[in-house]
Formats: sequence, structure tokens, C-alpha cells
Amino acid sequence: MRIQRIQWAGIMLECEGEVLMIDPIYDSYQSSFFGQPLEELYELSSFKKPDLIAITHLHSDHFDPVSIRTHFGRNVRIIVPKQSVEQIKLAGFHNVTGLEVGESFLQGNFEIFAESSVDGLGDKQVSWVVRSKEQTIIHCGDTLWHGFWWKITEKYGPIDVAFLPINAAVVREEGMIPSNQPICMGPEQAIAAAKILRCKILVPIHYGTFHNPPIYNETIAPLHRLLNSQADFEIKVLKNKEDFTLDC
Repeated sequence: MRIQRIQWAGIMLECEGEVLMIDPIYDSYQSSFFGQPLEELYELSSFKKPDLIAITHLHSDHFDPVSIRTHFGRNVRIIVPKQSVEQIKLAGFHNVTGLEVGESFLQGNFEIFAESSVDGLGDKQVSWVVRSKEQTIIHCGDTLWHGFWWKITEKYGPIDVAFLPINAAVVREEGMIPSNQPICMGPEQAIAAAKILRCKILVPIHYGTFHNPPIYNETIAPLHRLLNSQADFEIKVLKNKEDFTLDC
């Protein structure tokens, strides 16, 4: 399996010619909220065309309908949390499947399972567990810490590669009662989750690209803290477009 980081939380998986993307974005995120990107982002056309796109949730930094339509067309196959199907169709897509937690979808060499995740703003979100022959990966969107890790490990573990958010963003949007609490996991929580998942490789996602005080506030030095944590597994940092290979 070839694994490539797209950007932000986006990844691409490729096995024997089959291509799966998870949360690919380019430039239709809500810039008034996230601000301008702090690193170069690449058009989705610079990546291989996917056979399937899986979306963890519909926040604009995880679902980019304009770029997906432009580069992959309205008929690209998309899987989403079941409650989000109608919104995806309203965004102009025709080949959409919704999954509840525990349900799965087969696409060539990939079997994709919808699993538990907790969204920091209370919106519907899933994690995607992907199996391809002997490999198992999990992509956790921008989840908060939750108590489902042990059940996910019991069902799918050990996990070969875990893509986990680490920027512990605090949001202070106008009209919202401020909580001053992170809306996704930070580096220490990502380490703890990876240990429970019995993962072999942790790839950090959802950090570094956006920091827009006072509205969207990334935690201090998330990558440095991650790399200085105690871990008995590999932490693999991928730059945008960088890849590595696991046996399929």
C-alpha cells in the first residue's frame, strides 16, 4: 500500500491500482474562520484520481466540494456519515453512499468501515478504518478524545498506521459561547490514542496549516510536543505530497 499525505488532514491510499482519498481539500475552506494557509497547498489535480473519496465530516477544512467537482467530477464515488448524504448531494454529487458506525463499504482492494468519532462542535463525524489485505489503517478526522478507542482496537487492532489530529485548536467565533476548550485532540492525546490502538506508525495530521487568532487558535508547538513524547511506536511526519509504502 502506498500512503501519501495530501495536505492538512487529507491522505491518499493506493493498492494495486486502486486509489482511496480521505478528506482531500485545496482552497474552498472558510478563510474568514481559518485564515490564510501557512504552508503551500496543492491542487487536487496534482494527485492521482481516486476511485473513492471518504469524508469524515462536512467542515470546510475536510470537505472541499468545489475542488472535488472541478478535478474529479460530479460522479466520483463518495462515502460519508449517513446523516450527511443529502448535504453531499446538494453540493452537486451523484454517487454518494452513507454509512452508520459499524457499517462497511467495499471498493476493490479496500474495505472501509465507519467507526466512532466525536466532533468538537457537535456535528456528525466518523473515523474511517481501512483494511487492504494484511494492512489496517485508521483516519480520525479531527476527533476529540473519546472512550471508543478500546472497542476499536478490540475490533480491528492492532492498527498498522493511525492518522490522528494534533493541533488541539481552540475556537472563539463571534456569536458562539466560548468554551476555551480544544475542539480536537492535541499531541499528548494522540500519543495515548495510538498506544491504545496498538499502532505501529502514527502519522500526525491536522496541524501547521491554519492558525488565525483570535478565531482559530492552534495549540503551542504541537509537532515538537508530539516528537518529544514517550512512544513505543514510530512517529512518521509527512510533508504535503510526501509518501511511503507498506506491503499490500
